[in-house]
Amino acid sequence: MGTRRASKSGSGGGGASASGGGDTGRRVGRRALLIGTAVAAVGTAVVAKDELTRAWWRVPGVTKPRKEGEVDYAGAKWIEASDANWRLADRPDDFGIDMVIIHVTQGSFASAVKVFRDPAHGAAAHYIVRKDGRVTQMIRELDVAYHAGNRDYNERSVGIEHEGFVEKPEDFTAEMYEASARLTARICARYDIPLDREHILGHVEVPGTDHTDPGEGWDWDRYMKLVRAAAAAGASTSA
Repeated sequence: MGTRRASKSGSGGGGASASGGGDTGRRVGRRALLIGTAVAAVGTAVVAKDELTRAWWRVPGVTKPRKEGEVDYAGAKWIEASDANWRLADRPDDFGIDMVIIHVTQGSFASAVKVFRDPAHGAAAHYIVRKDGRVTQMIRELDVAYHAGNRDYNERSVGIEHEGFVEKPEDFTAEMYEASARLTARICARYDIPLDREHILGHVEVPGTDHTDPGEGWDWDRYMKLVRAAAAAGASTSA
């Protein structure tokens, strides 16, 4: 969420060749042609089925299956946000995910949960990280959360809120930085997002936003080092 600026500002948001002749040239028999045609037809059917699978939930009245309480990040606690604060999607199949956006709640964890569960609020993030490092997920990553104030950025990003106040950098504890870095590293690994500041950004950097979070007190150098360390640790563990 974060504090708002006095005024809004914005920036941007084949072919193949072959040679042959005489005895080296092979004629393609009728059987091979038939088999090739059949394989192509099956391939086309598979692609069509895959596209249909991705799109079927868009039919009015149809909801893509969700397992109640299921989380995308191991160890996170699930508390569902109001469905007025996000919309169903099938990411990354319908919208590619290439950003993580960092927010500050500008309040307590409890107050953030309360407004994200309020249908009148009109906004919510995928995750909230508490001062003690505990992580709560409120919206599935495959769905679009209304958190960035920019539709394109909403569709392409995962939003992470952090308990505290922009004007109180002491709220950003070591436990919070480390837990958030692990979460961001995992999200970036899942969607092959580069570990840089062009793809891991603050709410204030979203084009057209009127918010200032995470604020000058957020230590980006420290955070990015922790994200890269967490990513390296995760890679070595899975190797």
